[in-house]
Amino acid sequence: MITPLLPVLLTATLGAGPAIVGLVEGVAEATASVLKVFSGRLADRGFGARRLVLGGYGASNLARPAIGLALGWTWVLGLRFLDRLGKGLRTAPRDAMIAAAVSPGLRGRAFGFHRAMDHAGAVLGPLLAFGLLAMGCSVPQVFAWSLVPGLVVLALIWKGLEPDEPAKPIRPPPIALRSLDPRLRGLIGAAGLLSLSALPEVLMVLWATSGGLPVTGVPLLWAAASLAKMAVVVPAGALTDRLGPVPVLLGGWSLRIVLLVGLAVTAPGATGIWAGFIAYSVALALTEAPERSLIGDAAPAALRGTAFGVYHLAIGLFALPGAVLLGLLWEHAGSRAAFLAAAGLTAVAAGLMLFSAGRPAGRTSG
Repeated sequence: MITPLLPVLLTATLGAGPAIVGLVEGVAEATASVLKVFSGRLADRGFGARRLVLGGYGASNLARPAIGLALGWTWVLGLRFLDRLGKGLRTAPRDAMIAAAVSPGLRGRAFGFHRAMDHAGAVLGPLLAFGLLAMGCSVPQVFAWSLVPGLVVLALIWKGLEPDEPAKPIRPPPIALRSLDPRLRGLIGAAGLLSLSALPEVLMVLWATSGGLPVTGVPLLWAAASLAKMAVVVPAGALTDRLGPVPVLLGGWSLRIVLLVGLAVTAPGATGIWAGFIAYSVALALTEAPERSLIGDAAPAALRGTAFGVYHLAIGLFALPGAVLLGLLWEHAGSRAAFLAAAGLTAVAAGLMLFSAGRPAGRTSG
């Protein structure tokens, strides 16, 4: 409900610029990613996954509605910080649970199904936001109403996840990066560089509104893009299981580069804005399942939670300077420069990921 309206709140209501929008999103994602390492480590040590998931969703669903009360962009930054703390608490244990619940030959489909359900929520939420806006609610009021589905989420988790069984603490191998396979370290580093090059979708919202899309159309555009994501992530996961992750990743990255260059050199009308935004979202979604499947395959079982935590850490830490730099470039040189810079960085990072994926697996050092 709130994510597509966040850049509108920051710019139209609170007077912030594209650089601030990038800063808020970058700090939020970096915060979440740092905590994902520790939550993944807790999962590897036998800490109850239900408590981590419930605590993570609880923090997020209390912070998000309060954003509507913000009096300045620094308030939004602080509340997004709390929101992403919750995400950091739940993500790595959840990914490790998914990877452990299925055989390696089904991991692509498992992660694809999970991402499809995530995008399904990103379809319904913006539609609810559009309905509220159409009934005359302000953007801050839409944020406040997001408390209702948030409470439903907590009730479903409380009811649906079985209580954690008492378990003896496990002492996993050291968390030092040298304890991870060199191939896995290369994959994680390349994923971080890809995150550096990813143009945040909140900046794409600014591109759409600056091109003439009305504020009331933003939730509909976001819902349509999320519906397209939901349609492609499961087939992309199935293709990952059939062909391997590298061909699917290569297709998604190539599409992203072509789209970024195309958006830089064209001035689309109303139809082009919808097509460009949705196509870019699809390009991002195509690589979600194969990236996670690649990490799950390369990580040893005893370090799977830690590996996913470090993977998300790299993504978030690189997302912060990437979002800020692309936002500054957008603000001072225009959207065309930001699109071209993102395309070039994506090409370099994708090449590194392909090189790392092709390296033979080695032994971890202890």
